[in-house]
Amino acid sequence: MKAGIIRFPGSNCDRDMFHVLSDVYGMDTRYIWHDDTSTGDVDLLVLPGGFSYGDHLRAGVIAVSSPIIKPVRDAADSGMPILGVCNGFQILVEAHILPGALQRNTSLEFMCNWTSLIVKNNKTPFTTSLDIDQHIPIPIANGEGRYYVDDITLEELKTNNQIVFVYSEYINGSTNGIAGVCNKNKNVVGMMPHPERAAESAINPLDNIPASLIFKSMLNHIGVL
Repeated sequence: MKAGIIRFPGSNCDRDMFHVLSDVYGMDTRYIWHDDTSTGDVDLLVLPGGFSYGDHLRAGVIAVSSPIIKPVRDAADSGMPILGVCNGFQILVEAHILPGALQRNTSLEFMCNWTSLIVKNNKTPFTTSLDIDQHIPIPIANGEGRYYVDDITLEELKTNNQIVFVYSEYINGSTNGIAGVCNKNKNVVGMMPHPERAAESAINPLDNIPASLIFKSMLNHIGVL
């Protein structure tokens, strides 16, 4: 089983994600460049965090013009598991692969601190090993992480069970405290916090087990565990 990590100019969490997938969980992991026109023979895709194209204009909006986005869209339509983290989430939203928008935090400042997520959907490839309402200690690091949807879209998200994670506390003004959502088919998940920075005990001062279950869910889904 192979994992592909898509790198854009300005990605800076790609190596952290590569380390977790390859060194911690033993996956055959490879990088995919934004100029590539195919995702190759991988079984899952990750769009990592960072500041693609320096967040110019709006976070993630320039990356959507990259040649790799069409294969990503095709992979999403085919049912391949895809995880977008932070800037990866912003790119998936800007590509309309996931609903909503990511706006500036209400503080208008970059935020870098620990928080806790609450699991609201454990039917995605990235959450099946977690319990509903389970808490996940995890760090956030973003300036445009305030998730927004209008009232009609919010009701659609609730009806379709597309809200995957919410914050356990007020963070940045996100609609209904939403921290992560999925597409209607549940195979594409985007989240602002960073599970790759929370899955190992050496770097998680609180509890690394819940975040590690995000990756173990993924491995279970593709048949590695």
